[in-house]
Amino acid sequence: MRTRFDEQLNTLHQELIRMGALCEEVISLAASALIQKDDALAAKIAPLDHEIDEKERQIESVCLRLLLQQQPVAGDLRQISAALKMITDLERIGDQAEDIAEILPFLNGRTLPEHIQIREMAKETSQMVTDSVDAYVKQDTAIAEAVIAADDIVDDYFIAIKNSLISLIAQNPNEGEYALDLLMAAKYFERIGDHATNIAEWVQFSVTGEKNTPQEVN
Repeated sequence: MRTRFDEQLNTLHQELIRMGALCEEVISLAASALIQKDDALAAKIAPLDHEIDEKERQIESVCLRLLLQQQPVAGDLRQISAALKMITDLERIGDQAEDIAEILPFLNGRTLPEHIQIREMAKETSQMVTDSVDAYVKQDTAIAEAVIAADDIVDDYFIAIKNSLISLIAQNPNEGEYALDLLMAAKYFERIGDHATNIAEWVQFSVTGEKNTPQEVN
């Protein structure tokens, strides 16, 4: 019985890794499309978001089968419960990458220094997503703690970008609409960092049984 349970749990881990990899891909595409002003890259995001949605449904089904058929307790139960929570955050990451793609047409193919900061911000958030899923699979609270700490770096990027764009508007009010669109793109990356943080906090819960209340992220 335990062998069968371990096989199903391994399937859950593998599917979560695949979902995390899809999220990494959409984050990278969103950042590249923004920096390169590439509509073709942006067009690849929606189909991947649909894959992420489907992966969420598949993982939810695996989790429910484990709960109903195996009736896990203690650490096993926490792992499965955490996975159910994590896939919600991963799904929202896909949604927010698609939101970034939808902003691109309004930027009119322009590039400002803030785009480079957003690219670095995107790299940080992508790494946070990778590490948060890795922390779950390895049940490693140290990796989870590093993800939570990295959220401060993403927040600092967002504050720097926001202040820069405020200065841009002050100097040239005609740039207001463009700056606000770019600020919204940065805000979506900041929210992705929040979702990765939530995932890391669910990892901590799955290992220790202690849980901070993850923040609500739209």
